[in-house]
Amino acid sequence: MQFDRLKRRDFITLIGGAATWPFVARAQQGERMRRIGVLEPLAVDDPEALARVTVLAQAMQQLGWTVGRNIRIEYRWGAGDADRIRQQAAELVALAPDAILTSGASTTAPMLRTTRTVPVVFVAVVDPVGAGYVDSFGRPGGNATGFTNFEYSMGAKWLELLKEIAPAVTRAAVIIDPDVSPGAGQFGAVQTAAPSLGIEVRPMNVRDAGEIERAMAAFARSGNSGLIVTGSGLAAVHRSVLITLAARYRLPTVYFERYFVAAGGLISYGASVVEQHRLAATYIDRILRGEKPADLPVQAPNKYELVINLKASKTLGLEVPPTLLARAEEVIE
Repeated sequence: MQFDRLKRRDFITLIGGAATWPFVARAQQGERMRRIGVLEPLAVDDPEALARVTVLAQAMQQLGWTVGRNIRIEYRWGAGDADRIRQQAAELVALAPDAILTSGASTTAPMLRTTRTVPVVFVAVVDPVGAGYVDSFGRPGGNATGFTNFEYSMGAKWLELLKEIAPAVTRAAVIIDPDVSPGAGQFGAVQTAAPSLGIEVRPMNVRDAGEIERAMAAFARSGNSGLIVTGSGLAAVHRSVLITLAARYRLPTVYFERYFVAAGGLISYGASVVEQHRLAATYIDRILRGEKPADLPVQAPNKYELVINLKASKTLGLEVPPTLLARAEEVIE
């Protein structure tokens, strides 16, 4: 399915959400209706959001849970607004769901500040132990467990890829969300790797589209520059702005996930958040059947995808090395 081609009305029709599904949510006689909350940092009409929740619903159905028959899913959409996300976390907890799915630190942190009793399954989280979400990977210990998308050391890999695809780069801005804890850790990993690659790096703290545009315009005044977009819900929400500005200012950019490259970005390396939603369904299923998050180990990805957009490289005047192309899982023409 081409998620990026789906129209807004198709999206709303598919997921239904809290406004429509309650009217069809009638459990079969003798079967208990279970409730799941989903808190996403994206906007309701974001194609990536559609891809995520579609996979979640499909995976739940394969596990025996059908929306409208024995399960009801309540969605909330943060659209990159921290205050809104906090409010929506409280709304979901007030519904007394059987489990809640969160995506990234921007939704997981406020959810766990709201409840330490409702089971929470997170995806796309970096360093859940350091953030205090769980006690350990093997024994989470509390009401949360889930799936990480990478370790901080991934930052060094992103910088290496930037130098490999754009050898002339001598300075790089690292775009981070300063309001979530993984931001500093991701920048630190990039900073540690920078001297060996001959690249000067600096953090670029951004919170909204206007701040992104001002910061990137100022940074692009000097030549031989590139960007690294680290993992955050804010970056995902504003990806069209990031991709457009990177092209406008001719800044080679490495992103943390494939959907940036599918939308016109240059190169990405990371785990699939859509796939993590499918995996999250397996943990939600186990919780609905009586297991506790404290006993379900946090899992790290077993696969990272390297994706390259050749059209973007040509626009930037870059020739992608054959060795890099050979390692790519996907090359977009």
